Amino acid sequence: MPRLTLTFLITLPALALLVTGCSLGYYAQAVSGHLSLTSGARPIDEVLADPNTSPEVAAKLRTARTARAFASAELGLPDNDSYRRYAEVQRSHVVWNVVATPEFSLTPKSWCFAFSGCVNYKGYFSREQAEQQAAELARSGYDVQVSGSQAYSTLGWTDDPLLSTMIARPDVDLASVIFHELAHQKLYVKNDTAFNESFAETVAREGVRRWLQANDRADELTAFKRREDRRQQFDALLLETRRQLAAVYREPGDAPAKRAAKRQVFEQLKHAYAELKDQWGGYGGYDGWMNRPLNNAHLSLVATYNDLIPAFEALLQREGGDLTRFYSAAKGLAGQPPATRHAELKSLLPKPTLAEGKQAAANAAP
Repeated sequence: MPRLTLTFLITLPALALLVTGCSLGYYAQAVSGHLSLTSGARPIDEVLADPNTSPEVAAKLRTARTARAFASAELGLPDNDSYRRYAEVQRSHVVWNVVATPEFSLTPKSWCFAFSGCVNYKGYFSREQAEQQAAELARSGYDVQVSGSQAYSTLGWTDDPLLSTMIARPDVDLASVIFHELAHQKLYVKNDTAFNESFAETVAREGVRRWLQANDRADELTAFKRREDRRQQFDALLLETRRQLAAVYREPGDAPAKRAAKRQVFEQLKHAYAELKDQWGGYGGYDGWMNRPLNNAHLSLVATYNDLIPAFEALLQREGGDLTRFYSAAKGLAGQPPATRHAELKSLLPKPTLAEGKQAAANAAP
């Protein structure tokens, strides 16, 4: 499945502050939700020693323990108590994130928080509260999406627990989310969601490849590479849909005409996905995502997570695959103004060939 849910970021000192667009009530639900989980978390070794722990949970906890140790020893990620304690969530997701865009724009609405800065989503520990927020935004004319997330991060302010929602996924996804969340603790830049998520996802993907190789899980590594190839193809399809929608929204015309053109683009997306599934031999790993009523908000997440990943991968390659040097280079970029850091990252990408340039120009033409 595509990683299209955003990491919910909270910091406990934020409880005492009022920030533009938010109230103490919002912070209260965030902090109380976090504390309700951490207060019941137990060390993984203690849970493994408990005779009431099921064999299935025990197996996942051993996998998580191995991945967590690998994260610090081999990936250079923070060596703290995060993900070394376990908490039962008792629900399908730990948080629900609200994403909103204007009806004729792909630029997501942002919310600003103390310490973590401005982000393109708003997270809730209660699905009901998330859906209430989404309904308010929809009444104001926004396209909205509510998506559940299996994990969240406090950016190192507290030791985040391993959650039952995290271990419910396959081993590769479990390791990936641990690496992703710890990468947020390694480097986080205020007010730049695309930079933060692309950096963390690059670390997660590279981390999974190295973890599988180190543990002689060759079959899973082959499956992971195949899944990554499909993910890239699916992401490319969504990014092309974004390009088509952006062209629709740039064109002059009244709201009904743009609305009709927008519906047509989403219908084309469905047909293109059906063709892609045929190429995959019927693989339907993205059916759940595609079968929802789609709108701009869904596509805004694609850019947030994927725009800078190729550039970060190029940066890692430039540093010879050395993660220490990669982190240092990324930290240097983080100190630059946003436009500069993005431009420097994208300058690392291979220059398109003449044929590719002509095709890009043709695609950009109205």
